Amino acid sequence: MPSLLKRGADLANARIQLDKLQSLDTDLIPHFGEKLKTSGLLPLKPTGVDILQINMGKMCNQICKHCHVDAGPDRKEIMTRETLQQCLDALDNSGIKTVDLTGGAPEMNPEFRWFVEEVRKRGVHVMNRCNLTIVLANPKYNDLPLFFKEHQVEVISSMPHYTSGMTDRQRGNGVFDKSIRALQMLNEIGYGKEGSDLKLNLVYNPAGAFLPGDQNSLEMEFKNRLKKDFNIEFNQLFCITNMPISRFLEYLIESDNYEDYMKTLVDAYNPTAAAGVMCRSLVSVGWDGKLYDCDFNQMLDMELKENINHISKFDVEKIKERTILINQHCYGCTAGAGSSCGGETA
Repeated sequence: MPSLLKRGADLANARIQLDKLQSLDTDLIPHFGEKLKTSGLLPLKPTGVDILQINMGKMCNQICKHCHVDAGPDRKEIMTRETLQQCLDALDNSGIKTVDLTGGAPEMNPEFRWFVEEVRKRGVHVMNRCNLTIVLANPKYNDLPLFFKEHQVEVISSMPHYTSGMTDRQRGNGVFDKSIRALQMLNEIGYGKEGSDLKLNLVYNPAGAFLPGDQNSLEMEFKNRLKKDFNIEFNQLFCITNMPISRFLEYLIESDNYEDYMKTLVDAYNPTAAAGVMCRSLVSVGWDGKLYDCDFNQMLDMELKENINHISKFDVEKIKERTILINQHCYGCTAGAGSSCGGETA
């Protein structure tokens, strides 16, 4: 299936998504700001800037049904070397010690390896969000595990389930088998092994309109099954709630689950999770260099205010003083045990 943008779908437009998010009766779905107010968190302010999260482009070798980026092979948006250099300049002037690379498939950016090498020269830790199948997508990517190892890259990999049926339904036919092989390749060079400093973490997203289960229990279940069935080991499992934006929003609407799912998120609002949301400790950089509070705000075109809205204007002190932009999709990060790019927040 092509991306929303390629299909000319209404929901490819961020403004239409925001209108849809705000369309439900406020008696049923109160404005997110009202929830924050009751928790003493309005306005929502940063606690610091620990991570620079960089979307290296929307091009991807997969098209996943739940993708909030609307990424795919038909997306051509790619971060340029000029913008990547501005990211390096921001690192040099900010003291940030962690870079989180996302996409699409970040490895499909032709400057990916150069950028990782430059970041590591600065002693900055690199996390790379790898969909696993990219390793086998083309011979030019086959040596990625060795590249990751050489530069001590932390690999964070999507793995919706430890069975092929559940995984392929969400991410595409054949994805599970390729993911298993890629995980085995990473294990073979030391990733995810006990006593190794090569970190391999997996990401779990629910396969439908429901919240993820307990992260610790799911991690144990994944570890037991992947070890037993495929002799695969990994460090941690991160549970991430599906956000009601982009392709998952389309699914919710088409399956007549939208209102019920939003109600589920509201009913599960957790003030402790709200206090730990990831937007309080990171800044997100779009493929074109624009700055956002988080990856989700990025996909809804909710950019930072004008004087700090581009990586070329990066000023860590001004960014620490900003007020974080919120909307109804933020319920996704504050439901239950919370949800962030690093899993639970409470």
